[in-house]
Amino acid sequence: MATHRDGFYLMLLSLHGLVRGHELELGRDADTGGQVTYVVELARALAKHEVVDKVDLVTRLVDDSRVDPDYAVPVEEIAPDARIVRISAGPRRYLAKERLWSHLDAFTDNLVRFLRSEGRAPDLVHGHYADAGYVAARLAGLLDVPMAFTGHSLGRVKRQRLLARGTKSAAIEKRYRIAQRIEAEETALDNAAFVVASTHQEIEEQYQLYDKYAPSRMLVIPPGVDLDRFSPPERGNWTDPPIQREVHRFLHDRDKPMILSLSRPDPRKNIPTLLRAYGRNDRLREAANLVLVIGTRDDLRLANRAVRKVMTEVLYLIDRYDLYGSISYPKRHLPDDVPELYRLATRTGGVFVNSALTEPFGLTLLEAAASGLPIVATEDGGPRDILAACQNGLLVDPLDPAALGEALLGAIADTERWGKWSRSGLVGVHRHFSWTAHADRYLRAARLAINRTKKRRNVFSVKRRLIAADRLVMTDIDNTLIGDEKGLRELLDRLQDAGDRVAFGIATGRRTELTLEALRQWKIPMPTALITSVGSAIHYGPRLVEDGDWEQHINFRWNPTGLRSAMRKLPGLKLQPKEGQGDFKISYFIDPRKAPSDKEIRRHLRSLKLAAKIVRSHDAYLDLLPIRSSKGMALRYLALKWGFPPERILVAGDSGNDEEMLTGNVLGVVVGNHEPELAKLRDEPRIYFARAEYAWGILEGIDYYDFLGKIRVPEASIDD
Repeated sequence: MATHRDGFYLMLLSLHGLVRGHELELGRDADTGGQVTYVVELARALAKHEVVDKVDLVTRLVDDSRVDPDYAVPVEEIAPDARIVRISAGPRRYLAKERLWSHLDAFTDNLVRFLRSEGRAPDLVHGHYADAGYVAARLAGLLDVPMAFTGHSLGRVKRQRLLARGTKSAAIEKRYRIAQRIEAEETALDNAAFVVASTHQEIEEQYQLYDKYAPSRMLVIPPGVDLDRFSPPERGNWTDPPIQREVHRFLHDRDKPMILSLSRPDPRKNIPTLLRAYGRNDRLREAANLVLVIGTRDDLRLANRAVRKVMTEVLYLIDRYDLYGSISYPKRHLPDDVPELYRLATRTGGVFVNSALTEPFGLTLLEAAASGLPIVATEDGGPRDILAACQNGLLVDPLDPAALGEALLGAIADTERWGKWSRSGLVGVHRHFSWTAHADRYLRAARLAINRTKKRRNVFSVKRRLIAADRLVMTDIDNTLIGDEKGLRELLDRLQDAGDRVAFGIATGRRTELTLEALRQWKIPMPTALITSVGSAIHYGPRLVEDGDWEQHINFRWNPTGLRSAMRKLPGLKLQPKEGQGDFKISYFIDPRKAPSDKEIRRHLRSLKLAAKIVRSHDAYLDLLPIRSSKGMALRYLALKWGFPPERILVAGDSGNDEEMLTGNVLGVVVGNHEPELAKLRDEPRIYFARAEYAWGILEGIDYYDFLGKIRVPEASIDD
């Protein structure tokens, strides 16, 4: 990739599904749909812009015999200055998005490693969907760069709809891990410099449900459509495409207008209602053929349960209304067949129908309009905006089969109006929904966010190193490093004997002053790096050189006065003395019998438009930190800044405020005298539970990993 380094480097994150730059497998499953098209086309459009130097679309690497080998290629060029970068995380096999959550920290660490190898940090990161929003928020915090967020579909909305359908809360949580998804969305919204939505309805009716809803940071930028790929059929220059044969083999009268439906076999797409609308309307059946292009399938017995359920109902309704000969439902289609399907429907004087229960946007509607094909669509967010701009069809109630049938009949029966809609749709899509227009509006917002960030910080170089060290031992202090004098002396001697190749750091909940007091009391030499106040301060070396960059970028939506006032209203909490507080840490003693849960505290603070990270430890202490701060975030920032790969960092701890520091790709050690709250980490492959206590436990972990030798890195199980 040619890079000039005088333009922006943009990073788009879209983790789940199967992402590649050609022959997109849309409809393969619920995770490989319109979002894939969107992010690929967005990457290409942004890379064409004169102010952009480089665009990376980052996704998960999948090495699985059940999917194409393309998804195991680490880097794929998709356009000049644009590429797909695939990062490993968790098992090699393909995973549904609901099973990715436990692998996102490792994904972040591996992405940081990739950036170190590139020697360049992005100017902006953009997370697409909740999982990528979580990673983008963490990456933006580590790199101190702005982030953007696009939810695509939102967890709170999904939960509402499932509950309205009668699904039990426990079942929703078990299948979709909806609470984790919603919390990731809140985190992304909290950290985003701007949020890109497709419609005003999406902002007003969906994002507004969130505690971190901020209208001033919400932008409506509709997706574009590839106008080179989607275009009307040329008059007098028509060659029958291969997909035509697949469509026609089902039909008796192939000259009738075609009602085309193109979607995944997903319950939300409301395909059975479309079948009822067609099957119950005799005039419509006489006037037109119905063509259902609903994914690609081989053996239905091997499809997932949701797909089997939809297809079973489709086949039942075809049989019930005896639609044989007037309905086509091909088993397979290629990405290159999709534009031809639209053109085929246009040539017959047909209509495109989107009968989904809800439609956040509806990219297929733009593709149809760009092909000269009028549309009938559900009366919801995206279709409303598209029809208002293009004036090329009708909106209908997706729950009213009779109204849907009459709308389809009217669309094909009035040929004069059909021609007007076809022409109007073409004009509207070129004027309002091109990728060039989308990229221009996007980059205006991105430039503002990038410039604001540059004004408030000095960009650090990822090439700097801490002296000559090639590995780092980072340990908590209370009840981990200190507690046994003899074990401490043995550990310090071992580290000293290892020489300059081993850096030594301390990460603690104590304030810096109290940490120094403990070091003096236990006669511990000044560490190379010192993370204090639960990750809200970083200092280096014997002169305690403060990391000013870290302080600047954690001072993000930090309102200590407002937080203290808000917390006074809650029971079971008592503010710790002055010596327990810090500029970026508010600490409480906690009575677990009376105090609200972390979730309740978080909701309380959000209701007051306050932002803070909550860290509970020893079931006795609670700290409020800036949302970009924690021991784990500070450690990863330090590792990135000084060039330590995660697997060359050994982390030791004993309590809940060490958890985030222990997880991910670092080599974790939990000492034998640990708190019960860490027991849940016992099955993690890179977290070793020592039998020995205090510093003896750290030594046991060092030996387990051979950390002062060749370093033994345990491999994750192929089963997640």
